[in-house]
Amino acid sequence: MPILEFLDYAGVAVFAATGALSASRKQLDIIGYLFLASATGIGGGTIRDLVLGVTPVFWVVNPNFIIVCAAVAIAVFLTSHLLESRYRLLVWLDAMGLSAYCVMGAAKGLAATGSPIVALVTGTLTATFGGVLRDLLAGEPSVLLRPEIYVSAALIGASAFVLASMLGLPLAAASALGVLTAFAVRGGALRYGWMLPTGKAGPGRDPDDVM
Repeated sequence: MPILEFLDYAGVAVFAATGALSASRKQLDIIGYLFLASATGIGGGTIRDLVLGVTPVFWVVNPNFIIVCAAVAIAVFLTSHLLESRYRLLVWLDAMGLSAYCVMGAAKGLAATGSPIVALVTGTLTATFGGVLRDLLAGEPSVLLRPEIYVSAALIGASAFVLASMLGLPLAAASALGVLTAFAVRGGALRYGWMLPTGKAGPGRDPDDVM
């Protein structure tokens, strides 16, 4: 299996698992598992294809991606009660999905347009949109609101891939560099609490106090 196709399936499967784990935390039925797994698994790739004007989007062209999401959802539905900490597994799987998908998204953007800037945008969107959508649908606090680095990890991983590609590294080597870089940054953020500087302004007041 070509490296980019592998990353595509890996990103979908891992993100689908995080969606199914969110469903398990909300004690949903099997349909809830299937819905959240599918929305999370294909969400980032869908927004990427729409931004690039690639239609039909990837899972319409190849419905195997939906089958992967469904298989992962059923597996999590049958086994999630055995897990000691579903949220810990969720965030680490999310880190894995982010690492794979930032490279996949960047590669598709670079191939479609030849622009490194577009590749960075599509890589970051592909890697983060599924997780944002998952948290929104599950009613969980968004990963974007967590203090540690998240979007920046996807951007850094996509940047490593794009730079390596422009320097002429083989696709497999550039992809591995991007994936490992993104995972190192996101994993370090989860393990050590790495974060970017925040704004100096104080927290916003309640809208009712202002109006």
